[in-house]
Amino acid sequence: MSYAGKNLKYIRKQREWTQEEMANQLQIKRSLVGAYEEERAEPRLDVQEVICAKFNISLEQFLFQDLSETGGLSSGSNNSYLERRRSMKSDKSISLAPIVPFVPVKAAAGYLAGYADPEFLDELNTFTLPMLAPGDYRAFEIIGDSMLPTPSGSVIVGEKVDNMKEVKNSNTYIVVSNSDGVVYKRVITNEDVTERLTLLSDNPLYEPYQVNTQDIVEIWKAVYIIQKAGAQPMWNVDQLAGVVNNLQDQITNMKRTMN
Repeated sequence: MSYAGKNLKYIRKQREWTQEEMANQLQIKRSLVGAYEEERAEPRLDVQEVICAKFNISLEQFLFQDLSETGGLSSGSNNSYLERRRSMKSDKSISLAPIVPFVPVKAAAGYLAGYADPEFLDELNTFTLPMLAPGDYRAFEIIGDSMLPTPSGSVIVGEKVDNMKEVKNSNTYIVVSNSDGVVYKRVITNEDVTERLTLLSDNPLYEPYQVNTQDIVEIWKAVYIIQKAGAQPMWNVDQLAGVVNNLQDQITNMKRTMN
């Protein structure tokens, strides 16, 4: 039995690398790293030699020993970084800033399938913000102009909302649903908040719409917005005129609905 795939994954996790970063280290395609780790393919001999030289292990260790059990790496630790980090988080005597997984736009398409998969989440880059209180956080990159003046490319740091009744009217949230994927919107609640929510864009050029709560798989309350300095967009006269007209139409429609 070869431990090549399992050991490659163990080595990568100890160094907190994504599959892309490991691929860059070995100068191979990322898809090959995935195939090796999932044991759909065996690393070529030249790749094995690079791995052994780079991580100071023998070919025999890489192929025939479970490094996660023997502690064969030079780091001298039998536990992966993630295992040590989880142990520290479970120790209430140790104060740690929450770890925030980051979901870039390129990963958003696969997020619906992997949001509850620890393996998928482990592949995401992470960061910490010392100002965050203890909690469950995630960061999402947003693209587009529907939430102007929050510019496209901003990163929204959200705190997990476990109960739909905790959603506050007119606050902004990252809403993950089967129908729309990952969206950043202002949520308008009403009496049937447990059945449906109204999602409103800050840019009035976009019409509000409703989503059934049964279709929502996750919702994250926006707590911080991270954006590049100088990224604040400017409105021109034509855009402002369109915004005013659209806003007037929305107000009229809302009054009709209320009546």
